[in-house]
Amino acid sequence: MTRVLETKRRGPAPGTARQVVVFLHGYGADGADLLSLADPLTDYMPDTVFVAPDAPEACVGNPMGFQWFPIPWIDGSSEEAAAQGMAQAVSDLDAYLDQVLEDEGLTADRMILFGFSQGTMMALFVAPRRPDEVAGIVGISGRLLQPELLADEAVSRPPVLLVHGDSDEVVPPAAMPEAAEHLQAAGFDVYAHVMKGMAHGIAPDGLQVALAFMRNRLGLEED
Repeated sequence: MTRVLETKRRGPAPGTARQVVVFLHGYGADGADLLSLADPLTDYMPDTVFVAPDAPEACVGNPMGFQWFPIPWIDGSSEEAAAQGMAQAVSDLDAYLDQVLEDEGLTADRMILFGFSQGTMMALFVAPRRPDEVAGIVGISGRLLQPELLADEAVSRPPVLLVHGDSDEVVPPAAMPEAAEHLQAAGFDVYAHVMKGMAHGIAPDGLQVALAFMRNRLGLEED
């Protein structure tokens, strides 16, 4: 049974938007953490609704926030618990995306998944396994989970933008080229941007590159 994800929303009234950006937050944060990015993006993405669910579990490492699944080297959980938590979260997020598209009256090709850290891990795992291809994936400061399964399990291959700080102390910068290599080998178009001097976060240049990618994928450059 899937869990209903609490969500936050910003944008036009339901059923009137032309596209949707789904923000997937990192470990120990919540939906509001990334939804604040809607403020600098809205003027450049007219008629866009931004949604940001809270991950389904209270975070062991930060009780004030949420987690998509346990992380053993951070919270001391077992590998089995992490695997079970991830499998459940994948099901939860898949159902959530279906509900968002239904509520907003949109098709998958009008949806962008925008993940940060653990949210990137979720976006890169879930989107390729959905039969209806989303417009694109923005993955910031994350990594590709179970890369050895991707080529066999991917049923859609949306373009991917990977962004990472070269001073990231949480997720090693090497995770970006590793993810890009596996994604490209599995047939994905991959774009990458390194945020110089940036730790585990989103620098202005990274957000600017993400905005350009999203506008391109949604055809907003023609507006």
